[in-house]
Amino acid sequence: RYDAGKDGFIDLMELKLMMEKLGAPQTHLGLKNMIKEVDEDLDSKLSFREFLLIFRKAAAGELQEDSGLHALARLSEIDVSTEGVKGAKNFFEAKAQAIHDSSRFEEEIKAEQEEKKKQAEELKQRKAAFKELQSTFTQ
Repeated sequence: RYDAGKDGFIDLMELKLMMEKLGAPQTHLGLKNMIKEVDEDLDSKLSFREFLLIFRKAAAGELQEDSGLHALARLSEIDVSTEGVKGAKNFFEAKAQAIHDSSRFEEEIKAEQEEKKKQAEELKQRKAAFKELQSTFTQ
């Protein structure tokens, strides 16, 4: 959702935008430290595996309370004892719906791209047929 470059990684600017949209903006240095804390391959961006590492560390209590990663992990958690089972159910249903909506959107984009390719191929074929017909008249 936040991988604007569609390269499979979350870079510094994408992380900045994500944290702002989640309502927990961070300083530039804070964002760099967030990446550094889970960046296993030292490429200064987060892979999906490294992103999941944030939540593993949060579950294990390995994140500092005041860190941006702790804030990120907290934003995507739900406490069943305070929200109740129905609240947790609504939370996870909303998450599942968001995933479904995003995959449906991706499917629509792919279908649109396929349609454009098909139209481009048809145009190419019509032009070739026209040139062939044109060459018959010029001989």
